[in-house]
Amino acid sequence: MSTVIYPSPIFGPVHSRRLGISLGINLLPADGKVCSFDCIYCECGFNADHRPHQKMPSREAVRAALEAKLKEMHNEGVHPDVLTFAGNGEPTMHPDFLNIIHDTRELRDQHCPEARISVLSNATQIMRPTVHEALLLVDNNIVKLDTVDKDFIEAVDRPTGHYDVSQIIEGMKAFNGQCIVQTMFLTGSVDNTSEAYVAPWLKALADIKPRSVMIYTIDRETPDKSLRKASPEVLDAIGERVRALGIECSVAY
Repeated sequence: MSTVIYPSPIFGPVHSRRLGISLGINLLPADGKVCSFDCIYCECGFNADHRPHQKMPSREAVRAALEAKLKEMHNEGVHPDVLTFAGNGEPTMHPDFLNIIHDTRELRDQHCPEARISVLSNATQIMRPTVHEALLLVDNNIVKLDTVDKDFIEAVDRPTGHYDVSQIIEGMKAFNGQCIVQTMFLTGSVDNTSEAYVAPWLKALADIKPRSVMIYTIDRETPDKSLRKASPEVLDAIGERVRALGIECSVAY
């Protein structure tokens, strides 16, 4: 399959369906994946197929590369809408994540003060105090919750370590509304669009009280070939149910 392995520590800018002109920050090795999930829909492929040989970039390397790229973009008259921590796995696994966030805020304020800082996270690390602190410092703390069903999580998100969805929900609640919940809806060999999945997920959202919710479906080739996009009609219907809870919701097809 055609997988996407991102350069490190900076890639793009790219146009994001949900975020606009996004300059990517990849805190993982440039030659493979490091992730606490092994999702069957991940555009970077399965973890086992992309074991890295390089190390994670250092805090100093990230800062230097980000500053150089922001200066280059400014000289070209291109201004990012968002600086997005994403890339080849889970960004919050970087041991210096908090300090990197501090550096990024400083560089953003110097070079592109109107840009937002976003972190795309699978939420597995949010119970760590330094990660929780760091995520409260960014503009868009985007945390994943594809379902609350344990069997679906094991079959689709495939955590590589201990994962307790009730604990994750409590961790999201601890942000006191300063988070955005991101959910992938799928059909095909697995399907989380039915009432059995949607109703408990909505209940969890009501408890978490996020700032907003991002609903989306697959957009690129996936490791599991049997997966299918959820239809716009299904996504829109789910989105309306989120809004009925008083929570802002965006839908990407």
